[in-house]
Amino acid sequence: MALFRETADVSVRPAVPGDEDAVTRIQVEAWRATHAETLGGAVDALDTAAMRERWADAIARPPAPGCAVFVALERQRVVGFGAVSPDQLLALEVAPDDRQAGHGSRLLSACVDRLRSDGSTEVVTWVLGGDEGRERFLSSSGLGPDGTTRHLATGVRDVVEHRWAAAI
Repeated sequence: MALFRETADVSVRPAVPGDEDAVTRIQVEAWRATHAETLGGAVDALDTAAMRERWADAIARPPAPGCAVFVALERQRVVGFGAVSPDQLLALEVAPDDRQAGHGSRLLSACVDRLRSDGSTEVVTWVLGGDEGRERFLSSSGLGPDGTTRHLATGVRDVVEHRWAAAI
């Protein structure tokens, strides 16, 4: 048995062109698994072609300084992603079949490292109401709700998001 392999079993790296297909697939799978009840038919109506195009642009041409996309890997397979903009965690999703394996924690660490290196002193993110799994994950990572909410019009129903934050 070889002691060393060419690549790590699990890792996080900056996203590169070509990762947009996996990022889009994971986002849709994760939202369907986690938010189908909250978002109703809006999850089934997602325009995956438009999503893929937006992720391709964000990866190849970040829209502003401090914006970045990271992917989590299980060997060479993309199993999750995270995206940041200054002071904010915009997205963090792990494929439903790959959850509870540390990928989310590794992604969050990479995102927070990037925010720190860009001069951020806090991280904020938004959590859909009822997403208890994400709340547990964020709480165990040191983030907490700050009492700010916003309402999203999904075209199907009103959805509440709660802002979570932490000093970094």
